[in-house]
Amino acid sequence: MATLNKRSIVEVRNHIINLLPSKDREHLLPHLKPVSLTKGQLVYGPREGIRYVYFPEDGLVSLVSMTDSGQTIEVGMVGSEGIVGLPVIWKASSLPYQVIVQIPGQAWRVRADVFRREFDRCGKLQAILLRYTSAAFTQVSQTVVCNRFHTIEERLCRWLLMSCDLAKSENLALTQEILSVMLGATRTLVTETAGALQKARLISYQRGQIQILDRQKMEEVSCECYPIIRDAFSHFLETNIAAVH
Repeated sequence: MATLNKRSIVEVRNHIINLLPSKDREHLLPHLKPVSLTKGQLVYGPREGIRYVYFPEDGLVSLVSMTDSGQTIEVGMVGSEGIVGLPVIWKASSLPYQVIVQIPGQAWRVRADVFRREFDRCGKLQAILLRYTSAAFTQVSQTVVCNRFHTIEERLCRWLLMSCDLAKSENLALTQEILSVMLGATRTLVTETAGALQKARLISYQRGQIQILDRQKMEEVSCECYPIIRDAFSHFLETNIAAVH
């Protein structure tokens, strides 16, 4: 991936950048640098200073909370629809959770102080990110509800559907250990649940590769959290596209 210039800005595959009007994109583009996000990479640690903001083009990044005793659970995820480091616009200098790359991909990176100045300067960027914040908050709050009240089968289906949507692929390279951490469940329970879904021919799970075989049935097995979150991000994109045009 080459450094951006005015001719190549249309090649960016991140929705937030692409939703910006041309003059605002051109103002931001000299500050964007290409980076590769590798599987398992710790983008931010808990209470670690936010030096950079990231705009993923593909792949999947997870927001993971951890207790003092070491228990972990995912509270949100980001793909090409969004931004990693959103609290920068609220003047936050660190995060209470860790940010981990689950599926590798490419991203554009900008220094946090530069991005904060751009946010303060650009009304269009503010409008886009405020709408994105609403969708992201829906995702986080619904994930809390899901983790508390829904079965492991419903939660696993919801997580896999969301992951495929954000990663733009029906095939995911994920181990049972990763699923266990993301869902806050034991590996044994995750293994049993994934096995039941595979037996029902909803997924194929072999050698750390998961493929959704029957999306319609997966959505039927999943809880109501999946369509609520999906529709929130669809509304975010549709509203911003309408506003740009």
